Amino acid sequence: MPAGAYLHLEGEIEERFQCAPGPGGWRYTARRSDGVRVDLVTDARWRQIRVELVTPTWWLRGGLTGPKLAWVRAAGETGTEHTERAAGFLSDSPGFLVAIAHSLALDENAETDVRLVQLNGPSLAPLTTTWRWHRSGTAVYETDTEPLPVAQYEITDLATGEIEAVHLAGDVVVAAPGIELTELESPPNLRL
Repeated sequence: MPAGAYLHLEGEIEERFQCAPGPGGWRYTARRSDGVRVDLVTDARWRQIRVELVTPTWWLRGGLTGPKLAWVRAAGETGTEHTERAAGFLSDSPGFLVAIAHSLALDENAETDVRLVQLNGPSLAPLTTTWRWHRSGTAVYETDTEPLPVAQYEITDLATGEIEAVHLAGDVVVAAPGIELTELESPPNLRL
């Protein structure tokens, strides 16, 4: 079960995480130095079936319900329900990049457009966006135990045209914009 830490370069925020495949999917949990908690559960097809994000003042709970993404967001006890036709959530936590990439199951050099609800800032403000994911290649790195394949994705925000690169080794983000993997206590799960 991989566990370790990511550093969010903007704000120097540490995100301590652990993730593991289970009998019915995959789970990612994290606690950040700014008080944010993340709990992301996917099913066997990597669909986000249960998501909980908690900041010091806001919380959001939701997941996929058929073709729609449903969630409740609040700053107190009672929240407001929302639905959107989207494939999942995207936030600044690297766990969401892993879940989205695996849910798309792209072959080498394949691409697809995906509609996501992006959660922004400490208020978890939702914004529906469309992103183009292109699996641009896989590099294999030699390690002490076994070769480590790292998949590279080029992700384009279709609203702005901005392109970013994300590198995944199994269920761990090796590199992404604004994210640095600073600690990894055990190897990533490569057979997912």
